[in-house]
Amino acid sequence: MEEKRIPRHVSIIMDGNGRWARERGKERIFGHFEGVESVRACTEAAVEEGIEYLSLFAFSEENWGRPDAEVNGLMELMMRSMKNEYRTFMDNGVRFVVLGNRERLSSSLNATIDEMMEETAGNTRLTLILFLSYSGKWDILQAAKKLALKYRDRADELPEASAEEFGDLLVTAGIPDPDLLIRTSGEERISNYLLWQTAYSEFYFTDILWPDFRKEAFRAALDEYARRDRRYGKVK
Repeated sequence: MEEKRIPRHVSIIMDGNGRWARERGKERIFGHFEGVESVRACTEAAVEEGIEYLSLFAFSEENWGRPDAEVNGLMELMMRSMKNEYRTFMDNGVRFVVLGNRERLSSSLNATIDEMMEETAGNTRLTLILFLSYSGKWDILQAAKKLALKYRDRADELPEASAEEFGDLLVTAGIPDPDLLIRTSGEERISNYLLWQTAYSEFYFTDILWPDFRKEAFRAALDEYARRDRRYGKVK
């Protein structure tokens, strides 16, 4: 994979659904509906390119502050999309994973997530990760709490705790850090997303709004990644 300059893990901040809808005189939720097609296109492209992990920032903890109608519409859309994509996941060997603060999700949505994760657990061609009700600060905080509990009775050993040990307490434990982080819509920030895990990720920003980000745009990001020289703070 390294010789071919194909990233092992690509992560995407899917931004611009609302603007896409407004430009067409429609409600924001219509942009989210169209964005599902971009998810499908990028998932297919990831499988075709041999990428092992594709992760998508679908809903942040901050997004709970949006109007109730939009939040409820998004949750309904996610539940419906998961069910609709089940056959596609199975046919293409896609393992489906949801990470985030799932305590804030409804019982019905959590039940659908659990069912999808269990049914697709044996698929090995691509792991598709949906970050739902997630924030980087929340992730680091919950890991820090776990670390404190782990060393509660042996505080003198805490200074010996390693970055690797801490990383294993994040919700992404067992998942390689993103090689490439893509953000659509022209915004150039990571918005409290994977703060620990993107320490050495390559960033790629594009003005394309998420509902218009399809296979050609995805492959353009891969081409740009292939031209990058990743040194991880060292000298080659």
